[in-house]
Amino acid sequence: MNRHDVPTPCTIVQEAALAKNLEVLARVRERTGCRILLALKAFAMFSTFGMLNRVLDGASASSVDEARLAREEFGGEVHACVVAFREETFAEYLGLADVLVFNSFSQWERFGPRALSAGRRCGIRLNPEHSEVEIPIYDPCGPGSRLGVARRHFREDLLAGVTGLHFHNLCEKNAAALARTLVVVESRFGEFFHRMEWVNFGGGHHISRPGYDVDLLCRLVSDFADKYGVTVYLEPGEAVALNAGLLAATVLDIVPGDPDIAILDASAAAHMPDVLEMPYRPEVMGAGRPGEKPRTFRLAGGTCLAGDIIGDYSFDRPLAVGDRLFFTDMAIYTMVKSNTFNGVRLPSIALERENGEVEIIRRFGYEDYKGRLS
Repeated sequence: MNRHDVPTPCTIVQEAALAKNLEVLARVRERTGCRILLALKAFAMFSTFGMLNRVLDGASASSVDEARLAREEFGGEVHACVVAFREETFAEYLGLADVLVFNSFSQWERFGPRALSAGRRCGIRLNPEHSEVEIPIYDPCGPGSRLGVARRHFREDLLAGVTGLHFHNLCEKNAAALARTLVVVESRFGEFFHRMEWVNFGGGHHISRPGYDVDLLCRLVSDFADKYGVTVYLEPGEAVALNAGLLAATVLDIVPGDPDIAILDASAAAHMPDVLEMPYRPEVMGAGRPGEKPRTFRLAGGTCLAGDIIGDYSFDRPLAVGDRLFFTDMAIYTMVKSNTFNGVRLPSIALERENGEVEIIRRFGYEDYKGRLS
């Protein structure tokens, strides 16, 4: 089938777009010698891992289940950077992860000895207290952040056994934001980098976005690695699958209003919660801004949440029941965040091959809804 024939709602991940992103990341690896990990929090479609792991060095996880998925399906290095390890599952991490990054020195004191005894590489997450992200909910370094160790709390006396440091403060940013960040990071923690084997620059680097300054990124990575004698890690999520996914939806009803409302079988609340959480307005293929084209419609989901509104869009002609719409850039932070609120079924997952043929990889039904309840 092709994308116009798939049952909806359906997330369609495009192999050609993934390949294009991987080409950019491969060039960064080759030019700098850095190692690049897939951040599973953004994209965890394991049926594509055989393609991704030909370029990427491994995956980064923030939970024991992500670490297990990385170990079982991705291969390569598995890094676990966890806000707080649990006693009940720490032994599982030791069997799954190659690198454990601790969010605080209290966690390091509690779990570090066991990690070292198991032969794992260990790191500490830093909080440079330098914000580059405008939206507070996505800013790891905003006031009162729980993520990473600020300089005033850093314990040089507890660095025995620590081989790496990790920081993350970006979200959808160009390389200039990393350049500003490195100035602050080095001013606050630079004295410790010579003692390390590796430093992780985290994620949020929009490396595969058109206009991203790849040359600047490569200079920053290479200069830092040469200066301190360390291996630099990057762990993008969005950059791996940026603009590589569509969410196909069908118009179920037209409700009169100002503007008229098209009820879809795709839901902002259940299928693309970032639309409400971020918030942002996803693009729709062939549609324009309100008033840009002759007919404007409000696109909405079918759940009972009054605010299940995707946004206002204009079209060349009036929408009608049965019309097919495609939301773009829906591979990242969609499948990993989708839910079954209101008993709405999860979108099917499909792969669009480079020749345009679409294969349904997974369908979801009642048992997926029931199975997460009791």
